[in-house]
Amino acid sequence: MEATAKPWHAAYPAPRAVDLRKLTPAQVLDLLRSADAGSSGQAPTLVLVDLRRNDHEGGTIRGSINLPAQSLYPTIPTLYSIFRAAGIRTVIWYCGSSQGRGSRAAGWFADYIAERQGAGMESAILAGGIKAWVAAGGEHLDYMHEYDATKWDQQV
Repeated sequence: MEATAKPWHAAYPAPRAVDLRKLTPAQVLDLLRSADAGSSGQAPTLVLVDLRRNDHEGGTIRGSINLPAQSLYPTIPTLYSIFRAAGIRTVIWYCGSSQGRGSRAAGWFADYIAERQGAGMESAILAGGIKAWVAAGGEHLDYMHEYDATKWDQQV
């Protein structure tokens, strides 16, 4: 009988924080617009984290950092320190649909914030992930780097 391989995330504890704020693509776009409007020398107070690895094609939301979920858990203390030092108040996590990697990463980060009593920092999820962002179309696509419609025709 062949052993079933465990998923990558089985090596880490399940997130305790599960009831996190889910921001719609429209809400995130509003936050990005506000950040752009107030960018006169001010450091941003939010960061988007794209957790995709093998499926990271077709574009990403402008300003996102790519941290594949499979390597995220051990880096959470460092990320927290960097984000805190930079004055980040909102960390928005996403993957393809934000139902697996996105929600798991947001939960892990929320757990770490809570353990450090990191008031003033929030871990949130982009509802529907990058697929919902692309499906929203219009100005959402203007807020993407390397957008390639041909990569989304079959995904959305």
